[in-house]
Amino acid sequence: MCESRRAWGGPGWLAAFALLCLATLGDAPAPGALHRFYAVALSPDGTRIASIEADQPASGGDPPAPHLLIRDVAGGRAIPVRPPCDAATGCAVFSPVWAPDGRHLAFGVRAPGASGRTLYVADPDGGDLRRILAFDGTLVALRYAPDGRLAVLATEGARKEVGAARAGAPETGEIGAATPEQRIGIISGGLIRWASPPDLYVYEYDWLPDGGGFVGTAAPGDGDAHWWSAKLYAFDAARAAARLLYAPSSPRQQIAQPKVSPDGKSVSFIGGLMSDFVNPGGDAFVLPLTDAPPRPVNLTDHAPLTVLTLRWGCAPGHLITSFAQGAETGIADIDAATGVSRALWSGRFVLNAADTALSVSCETGTTAAIREGFTAAQEIVAGPIGAWRDVTSVNSGVTAPVTVASLDWTSEGHAVQGWLLKPAGIGPNTRLPLITVVHGGPAASYQPYFFGPGFERALLEHGYALFLPNPRGSYGQGEAFTQADVADLGHSDFRDILAGIDAAVRAGGVDPARLGITGVSYGGFMTLWATTQTRRFKAAVARAGISDWLSYYGENGIGGWLLPYFGASVYDDPSVYARSSPIGFVKDAKTPTLLMVGERDIECPPPQSREFWHALRELGTPTGFVIYPGEGHDYWGAATLSDAERRSIAWFDRYVR
Repeated sequence: MCESRRAWGGPGWLAAFALLCLATLGDAPAPGALHRFYAVALSPDGTRIASIEADQPASGGDPPAPHLLIRDVAGGRAIPVRPPCDAATGCAVFSPVWAPDGRHLAFGVRAPGASGRTLYVADPDGGDLRRILAFDGTLVALRYAPDGRLAVLATEGARKEVGAARAGAPETGEIGAATPEQRIGIISGGLIRWASPPDLYVYEYDWLPDGGGFVGTAAPGDGDAHWWSAKLYAFDAARAAARLLYAPSSPRQQIAQPKVSPDGKSVSFIGGLMSDFVNPGGDAFVLPLTDAPPRPVNLTDHAPLTVLTLRWGCAPGHLITSFAQGAETGIADIDAATGVSRALWSGRFVLNAADTALSVSCETGTTAAIREGFTAAQEIVAGPIGAWRDVTSVNSGVTAPVTVASLDWTSEGHAVQGWLLKPAGIGPNTRLPLITVVHGGPAASYQPYFFGPGFERALLEHGYALFLPNPRGSYGQGEAFTQADVADLGHSDFRDILAGIDAAVRAGGVDPARLGITGVSYGGFMTLWATTQTRRFKAAVARAGISDWLSYYGENGIGGWLLPYFGASVYDDPSVYARSSPIGFVKDAKTPTLLMVGERDIECPPPQSREFWHALRELGTPTGFVIYPGEGHDYWGAATLSDAERRSIAWFDRYVR
């Protein structure tokens, strides 16, 4: 449910496939500006990196004018790739991908204000730009077949941008009518030839090695709402037909990142309880296609970690995974036949290459990624796994005003981890006000992202310490830990958070009398819940919160996530929803609470915030409520981001400081 790392203008690498605007390339970042990288794709020969990048605006969020570049891995040249609309007001670029022979780079473009998309290819030096498709609808996730054919996920006549976090279409006319499905299409002769049926929404896909079809995850109906029940299919490209390969036996297992082995005999995927399509995590599975029927094998069963990305490695039969384990992230090799894993690297950094942790050249053994940490701004790195060197140094002068400590504590027998961040330069005897920032999800975790312009950094610069907990339901401690808050939202997870705040106080430098709490989405729900359960917090700021799970069941646009988390529909078991609904306990809420939400948020709709605000106002508890026009679950407008940050800081200054 409702997870977004873009919230508050914070780290935005999950927007790698979001529509990004392109303008004329500057020679260097502005002095003191944070330069952001949004995607990297390493050429097959390991000599070039295609990247999307730009300076981040002072308001936070995504830059209005990123550049598409081709960089030499060895350093030196950085060549801009300029689509035809570059000379006007800029255009949006997405999904750069290299052809298998490395002779072309393909990418998508959207001109400003246009509803359609265009695909282009360029040569390895950014020249010989050719249009290969103009399409009326959305396009995402370009993929090359081994024989050089290009496929894409396409929605003809799309009514909104791809993803539930994007602003929903205006609800007028017949409600509940069929929506356009996202299908696999093969680009041929300037046209799309459909390779999946019209009655399935395809979320992710991979080519079969023989080029005759695909394997992917799909579900019928509204793509925003039904990902949680998606199944694994084989698609016959010639007949645009689907054949079911695997249907999870439990609603608590979602499927992400299906990848076909180079020999075509197996499919790997991540399986586990996930609250968001954009933020996968779970165990690593392999499905042998030679079995009849295919039966998945869990390669990381009971491992105290969460697999975040998964791909086939260069060695036959081996997988490369990225994982989270407590405070560490890492890269591991897994033998798909035996399940034996070998750690290749771990550390307190985050690696990202768009839809996986690393972009890999099997020809040379080179890998490339975007690397960042709490105190290290993003740079592109390349080299063998664990022996990377910087390809860029554009953020060498950018610093983070923060000291970081990983906290570990025990809550009701569970090992829990979180982060305590304090402004740099604070004296040893200073006790700071502390703001607890609850992540979205609940299936997510705080990892070491660099805080550039945006809410979290602004809090630090205003003299607040931050506590970032990963309570039960989070990633990083194994699948059992992720599922530990099922049918218990606001209870076991909230007790973990309170125990973590006690651990932060024991760590020193925190004033237990000056506490605030905030969060977005699931974090927004937890913020509202906290105000009804304790008076420890002096102020609360909830963005995209949920106040009443019973009414939420019928209001949201992503209803498929509720059954895995609550175990039954609200009509079959209303009590499990009621026991976690803040509105049922609102008479105990005395904490001054500011609520904010996007007008077109389909994940956590505005009536949820309005209901709680209305109750607080009637009961005499200080409150405020803002609906931002045109915004969805994620905020994209610079004015919105700036206003939300200003209001939030002012609220905490008034009631906490």
